Amino acid sequence: MSRQPVETSSAPAAIGAYSQAVRAGSTVYLSGQIPLIPSTMDLAEGTHSQIHQVFKNLSAVAAAAGGSLEQIVKLTVYLTDLDDFASVNEIMGQYFEAPYPARAAVGVAALPKGASIEIEGIMVL
Repeated sequence: MSRQPVETSSAPAAIGAYSQAVRAGSTVYLSGQIPLIPSTMDLAEGTHSQIHQVFKNLSAVAAAAGGSLEQIVKLTVYLTDLDDFASVNEIMGQYFEAPYPARAAVGVAALPKGASIEIEGIMVL
């Protein structure tokens, strides 16, 4: 099975040796998105703004792969402060409808660029 990289200027450019997403057959593996604003590559400010920006970035990559957030089947959320998990749940409900994707949340010591959140996903087209 061939792997096809996915790239869009509507989401932050990859910082390193990885693709924004990779499509293998009908499955798309979305790399972790942090709350960088694509046009400036600066972090969004504030917890809620950072969470929204991550979902906007994931949406842009999903669209570039020919899908949408509705087709994401699994998310992994990385947080530097697990107290922000309630905010993630609240905001995630604005981007997804039932049936919600499977999800895991992991507390981490640090994330790239000083972000407070990173989310990666798996999408099936």
